[in-house]
Amino acid sequence: MPKRFVVAASEFTDLPRFPVGFELAEALTTAARQLHETGTTDDTLRTAVELAVHLMPGAEHAGISEIDRGSRRRTLAWTDEVVRSAEARHGGREPHPDWERLWSTPVVRIEDSEAEGGGNALSGLGLRSALFLRLRADRRRMTVLTAYARKPGAFDDDATRIGRLFTAHVGLALDSATVREQLTEAMRTRDLIGQATGILMERMSIDAAGAFDSLVKASQRENVKLRDLARRIVDTHGASG
Repeated sequence: MPKRFVVAASEFTDLPRFPVGFELAEALTTAARQLHETGTTDDTLRTAVELAVHLMPGAEHAGISEIDRGSRRRTLAWTDEVVRSAEARHGGREPHPDWERLWSTPVVRIEDSEAEGGGNALSGLGLRSALFLRLRADRRRMTVLTAYARKPGAFDDDATRIGRLFTAHVGLALDSATVREQLTEAMRTRDLIGQATGILMERMSIDAAGAFDSLVKASQRENVKLRDLARRIVDTHGASG
């Protein structure tokens, strides 16, 4: 089940509401710093949706979703339950034209959900405007930040420009957080394999190279990832100890 990410507005009291001009540059710099100070991708996503509402002119709600090409979508972070309902109704299980357009263009705007076809799902929630901003994408999947507002025409060209500047920072922060998590996982895996190798050396009276070779062969024979097999050996050794 997706986590609910909600942050008190007081966390961003050092940022001006809907900044412009030089104030915007300073605000984006501060936002970038806050995004890069997050510890995990979940933290980055949580911070991003709250900052989006704070920085983007007209934004009242925001969410970030991951969309598979031609199939399902899941919401990763949201400011409130209105966003969850909006994304569930607007996207559903079938590809929605607004989402599909994001594969070929970085921005999609809904000026008035009551006037545009397919927007009734949003207007039913009292949301008249939406701004979809592609964060990152590959051939199979993309991540999208969406801002919502209760009045029509809430997102003009200035809001779109600020949104694109902001999402560029969010994308970089997400890439950094992903790399950090991958490196952390790699270190944990290395330590786990090292422990398993040590256990095999003791049990089988062999050297480190022989123990690692035995571990690799067992992994291939049982069609189990080396990391998972190492964890099984360590856990079994701990239980028997």
